[in-house]
This record gives sequence, structure tokens and C-alpha cells, in this order.
Amino acid sequence: MAHSLSDSSTPSSRQHRLVALTPHILDPEAQRIIGLAHNTLDIESQAILGMKNTIGRSFVLAVRILLQATGRVVVMGMGKSGHIGRKIAATLASTGTVAMFVHPAEASHGDLGMIKDTDVALVLSNSGESEEIIVLLPLLQRQGVPIVAITAGADSTLAKHALAVLDCSVEKEACPLNLAPTASTAAQLAMGDALAMALLDARGFQAEDFARSHPGGALGRKLLTHLKDVMRTGQQLPTVSHQAGLTELMREMSQKGLGAAVVTDDNGAILGVFTDGDLRRLVERGQDLRPLRAAEVMKPNPRTISVHALAAQAAQIMEEQRITSLLVVDDQHRLCGFINTNDLMRAKVI
Repeated sequence: MAHSLSDSSTPSSRQHRLVALTPHILDPEAQRIIGLAHNTLDIESQAILGMKNTIGRSFVLAVRILLQATGRVVVMGMGKSGHIGRKIAATLASTGTVAMFVHPAEASHGDLGMIKDTDVALVLSNSGESEEIIVLLPLLQRQGVPIVAITAGADSTLAKHALAVLDCSVEKEACPLNLAPTASTAAQLAMGDALAMALLDARGFQAEDFARSHPGGALGRKLLTHLKDVMRTGQQLPTVSHQAGLTELMREMSQKGLGAAVVTDDNGAILGVFTDGDLRRLVERGQDLRPLRAAEVMKPNPRTISVHALAAQAAQIMEEQRITSLLVVDDQHRLCGFINTNDLMRAKVI
């Protein structure tokens, strides 16, 4: 009888097998797995902390070289160092330092033309002797491109060509065979992050700047979305005179569909607000609603927020005050908008 190559087991049987893989009692194999994980984290964390002792004049010099560049920071690295280099270039670019990654092998076949004399080369190589990188160093120097090295080879060819050398040497790799780049790449990545943060601070880079380079993310929306971008305005605003009767007040709330109405004086100044909750409480008390006026049932001194505020600030106030809407006012404290939690959710601010 032929057997199908697909998994024909039922979901319940697959779930049973997964449960069976989860040890209820840590057997020797499970203990070894956990031990290797702990050992890896210990070695890598010690490698990163050990670099604190190497941070000094060379690091300051590296930061100043990168700051003085009128062009870009060109990050280069082969193999695993190349993967780390791509991440460092991305971090630099998102924190105010114009950067790009150039593959050393591709640079030897034409991409070297992408690098200008206004650029700075940030070169990663654990040994400092990667062949694809070594061949480029004299060419970069001839072009007048300063070189900053991230390497464990203090006496390497790379180090000798660099104006600043950042020592990323580690005692050992986390790999049980001491072969696979693990602690060394963790050290490179941490050093790149340290550079990026020092440059960020030196450039006066702010949260708003970060948001501008991340407009599609949640942080970007929180830091770039202003109330004026999402609030209700004009004919959408539920407003009534303080002399309006309760029937008119309820009609305005129903037509605008925001669950509240703003009560104003004869000059349009804000006096108070009346909500669905206020109406429910009046009904529960059994009060005769017919003779009531807006000024009698409103809540005075409602919470307001400036039209210049971020939408995220409105969300924070609503959460802290446990309310669902806010009145938006201009510089003269006149009503110019209305915002509620539904508006903020549509804008993906909350």
C-alpha cells in the first residue's frame, strides 16, 4: 500500500505529539539543551561587557571621523561580518547618519564606483585579513576615504590601514567547537549600536526625527499624527446653546453620532459638555426632562486639549482620565475640534 508524503495525521494527534515533546520533568537531554542555551548567553554577554574596557580614545576618534564625513558611512564586511554590517548600516540610517552597505566582493567588480571621497568606510572583519576586504584597502586610501575598523585583529592588515580601530576581540566563541562566529558577531553588533547611539546624541537626533524615517510604523504614527489630522471639525461638531432645551440637545447628539454635545454661551465659548451617560443618569433618577435646559444638565469645565497636540497625547489623557472623548481648542481656547477613541483607533494611534 502506497504511503502519502503529506502529513495525514489529525490536528489532535499532531497536538499530542507536540505536547509529548514538552518535558514535564527535565531529563538529561533537556538539561543539556537548556545548559547550552545558558552557556551561549553567558559567553556572549561577557564578550559584550568585556568591550567596555576597550572603549576609549579610539572610539571617540571613530565617532568624530564619522561625524565629520560630508558624504555617507559605507559599511563593508564579508560573511557573517557582512550580515552584521547590513544591520549596522540600517541602524545608522534610521538614527540620523546617512549610511549604506556595500558588499566587498561586489565592490571589486564595479560597486567601488559607488564610494566617493566624501564618504567614510566602516569596515568589519573579525580577523582583519579577509581577502575580499584587504584588496580594497589601498584603493580606498588612494581615493582619500577614511577607514574605521571593527576588528579583533589589532595587528591585522585592516587595522594598519584604519585611522581608528575598534577592538571587538573575544576570549572564545559561544559555539561548543569554538568555530561558528557567535560571540564575535554579537560583539560587532553591540559595537555598531554603541557607535550609532553616540552619533545619534552628537547630532541632536530626536524622537520626531526617528518617526520621520519610520512613517509606516506604530511609533511613526504616534509621533507624526497631530490632532488636526484626525479630529472632527466644522459641521461634524455637536454644539448647542446653553439655552437649548433637552430635546434639542438630544437631537444634536443623535445627528452627530458622537455620544456627546458641547454646550456654548452666546459668544460660542465652551461652557460644558453633556454625554450619553449623563442622559442615562437623568432617566434613572426619574427626573422630568421636559423643562430642563442644556445649562442645567451639562458638566462644566470639560477636559480640553490643544489643537497643536499629538494624537498620542489625547490617547494618554483619555486613558488616564478614563474618558472616551476630548474637546480640541485653539490658542484662544475656542472649540475647533472633537476627538474620541474611535477616531484614534481609525488612525491606528491606539
